[in-house]
Formats: sequence, C-alpha cells, structure tokens
Amino acid sequence: MNFDQSFERLIGHEGGYVNHPADPGGETMYGITKRVAVEHGYTGAMKDLPLSKAKFIAKVAYWNEVLADTLPEQVRFDLFDAAYNSGPVQAIKFLQRAAGVDADGVIGMKTLNAVASVDPERLQARFNGHRLDFLNNLSNWPSFGRGWAQRIADNLMNA
Repeated sequence: MNFDQSFERLIGHEGGYVNHPADPGGETMYGITKRVAVEHGYTGAMKDLPLSKAKFIAKVAYWNEVLADTLPEQVRFDLFDAAYNSGPVQAIKFLQRAAGVDADGVIGMKTLNAVASVDPERLQARFNGHRLDFLNNLSNWPSFGRGWAQRIADNLMNA
C-alpha cells in the first residue's frame, strides 16, 4: 500500500473537525492537531483546514517520519496509522518492540535489520498487540478506547 492509498484509508478512521475535552491534542481536523498544523505553516481556523493540507502534513510528519516506504507491506499502514494517532516516536517504539529490539523511537539499521528478520505477518500481529496494550493503559481510554480498539480491529481485518 502506498501513501495515497494509506491516506485514503486513514481518513476513513479520522473524519472531520473534533474538539473533544478529553483529547489532549485539542482541536483536530482530519486527525491533524492544531499544534501540528501550525508547525507546518497553517494559520487558519482548524475547521477550515483543507484536506490537501492535511494530506501534505500526513506525508511529511507521519509517513516519512516512520520511513513507511522502507518497511514491509504488512506493517506499513499500521505503522502510519499509529504514528498519526500516537505520534511517530511511539509508533516506532511499537515496531521496535514487535521486532524484538530496544525501543528508542528511532529507526536505524538495527531496527531495519530486525524488522527484516521477522515474519511480516507475525510483525504485524505483535505490532498491533503492543499498540493496543499501550492505548489500553492511557488515562483517556474510557473516553476513546472503544474507538481505538475498533480502529485496530479494522486494520487487522483489512490486513
């Protein structure tokens, strides 16, 4: 799955404008937080964030940050989705734990070699297990847990 296909699928999880009081990210549009939008040059109201700008941000801040194009097809979307939802560093840590290396949140040769040595389907299953375990332990699980669990279930069913 390439970036364009992944982004289309991701937007199905995200929807439009949200400003939920239990979300530490605050205002979001298409899942992009206001802080991240501003970091990437957006100065307008979050409700008006164009989808094209969200797609640009997703490519630069999430897809490229986790080196998605270099990773096995089976885990590429899951990693991108997790980066979008929990940040690139945390998503990389899920990947590293799934591959059995120290989770420092940085993809280097050690991580890439470990990822390449693990069966891709096993890597995907372990990745999603680590992701679900992390989310389940967040203080805002009562507000968002059902949606997060459904998101991961959808990812697994579409594997």
